[in-house]
Amino acid sequence: MSVTPALDLRGIGKSFGPVKVLDDVSFSAYPGEITALVGDNGAGKSTLVNCIGGVHPPDSGEYRFEGRRVRVHSPRDASLLGIEIVHQDLALCENLDIVQNLFLGREQRNGLTLDEDMMEEIARTTLSGLAVRTLGSARRPISTLSGGQRQIVAIARAVLLDNKVVILDEPTAALGIAQSQQILEVVRRLADKGLAVVLISHNINDVFAVSDRIAALYLGRMVAQVRTADVTHRQVVELITRGTGGEVGLRR
Repeated sequence: MSVTPALDLRGIGKSFGPVKVLDDVSFSAYPGEITALVGDNGAGKSTLVNCIGGVHPPDSGEYRFEGRRVRVHSPRDASLLGIEIVHQDLALCENLDIVQNLFLGREQRNGLTLDEDMMEEIARTTLSGLAVRTLGSARRPISTLSGGQRQIVAIARAVLLDNKVVILDEPTAALGIAQSQQILEVVRRLADKGLAVVLISHNINDVFAVSDRIAALYLGRMVAQVRTADVTHRQVVELITRGTGGEVGLRR
C-alpha cells in the first residue's frame, strides 16, 4: 500500500530577477519518516525551504499537502497547514523562560489572564513526550541553557501544537558530539510519532545515522530522491558536489 506524502512539491521553479534558483524541483516528505535535504552552499536548499514555508511563494509548480493541492502565500498559510520550520538562529528570547518561549505568540488564556498553569503543564507533557530530561525546570530562563538544550526547546516549540511537518535547519551545527547525538535522538522520536521530518544537514554522518530518505539538490535541481539504505556515503558526496553518483543523479 502506497503512503501519501505529507508534503509533495512538483516542478517547483523560483527565480530572483534573471537568476533561476530552483529549476523544476520535485520534493516529497512522508509521515513517520526523516527526509534529509542535502546540497552544497548555493544549491537552493534555503530557497526551497522558504517556498515550503511561504516566505517566497514559488513562481511555478504544484504544492500538495496530504494529497490535496494547496496555495501557500505566507508563513501563516504554512503554519495553518501544520508546517513548522526550526531555523538555525532558533529565534528564542533569552530573557524569557522555557514555557514563555514555547507559547510566545500563542499564549493560552483563562479569561483576561494568561493560564500559566495550563501552559506549564502542556510544556512538561511535550518535553516528556520527546523523552527530554536534561532541561530540569520548565521555568529555566533560556539564557541559562546550553546550545543543545536551546535546540531542544526550539524543536519542542515546533511540535507543541498539532503540526504535521517539521523542517530542521542544521540542528546539530556548532554542537559537540554528545549534544549532537541527543538532538538526533529527539529528531528520530519526532518521526516515530508520525510527523514528516525534513532534516537539512551538511553532516553526512548525521544524515546516514538518522534519515530514511535523502533528497540531493545540485545547482537548483533535484538530482536524486532515494532511500538512505540504497546509497553509500561516497555516492551522496558525489551527488552534492557533482550532481551524479554512480547510477544515481544526473546523466553524464
